[in-house]
Amino acid sequence: MRITSVNAWGGMLFDELVEWLPGAGAHVLCLQEVTRTAGLTGWTRFSDGERKLPQRADLFDDVRAALPRHQGIFLASDSGPVYDDTGGRHRQDFGLATFVAEQLPVVGVDSAFVHGEFVDHDEWTIPVRPRVALAVCTVDRAAGRSVWVVQVHGLRDPAGKADTPARRGQAERLAHLVRRIRGPRDLVVVCGDFNLLPDSETFDVLAEAGLTDLVGAADTRTSRYPKPVRHASYLLVSDVAAVQRFEIMIDPEVSDHRALILDI
Repeated sequence: MRITSVNAWGGMLFDELVEWLPGAGAHVLCLQEVTRTAGLTGWTRFSDGERKLPQRADLFDDVRAALPRHQGIFLASDSGPVYDDTGGRHRQDFGLATFVAEQLPVVGVDSAFVHGEFVDHDEWTIPVRPRVALAVCTVDRAAGRSVWVVQVHGLRDPAGKADTPARRGQAERLAHLVRRIRGPRDLVVVCGDFNLLPDSETFDVLAEAGLTDLVGAADTRTSRYPKPVRHASYLLVSDVAAVQRFEIMIDPEVSDHRALILDI
């Protein structure tokens, strides 16, 4: 079974992303920064006062079209205004999406806000936006056990990626979700864009929940990311012996984040 995670950057590298996905071999695909805008396709413009970015209007539907043999699950963390190329204003949901290949049964879905709660923004001005974790359970028939794949998009702080009380609380709520859903024999994979440094106390909190990080201090950014701090995405497992292969993908570049690829 292949589990792949990448921050999709709202589809900024849309052509590269949808060209790569069909051949990537992901049985479970976890995407962060996924957009949905009801009744709109193509491109939109997003602005929060600090950044102005082009984003796909409905990246969730775009990926469903690229992976028609996968079941998609979208979870919104918050919602706010975007603009089409005529200046029309639309409401866009923002969050996480997990896609599961049709040969794998989906036997459980769970979620939890790890920071804040859902917000409908009049404008994207709140500096620390709510964050949610999405957990999807499937079955590894060869190993005879359930596999929970949990993804999260961690808090973004303009001050940097250092530990804060809010990030500590986020870690504790994520660990609580893992403990709540996990059965005695289940394998748990936790992945996503954590927006953290490798020495963060978050990894101590998750270690107490039985999870081991596979990324460490490796570079998880592509050439599209200009800043010097190259740490953001991580992948943790509850059973290191289940890992057959782990890769931090350098090429192709489908985002400003490198994809994380786990074979179990």
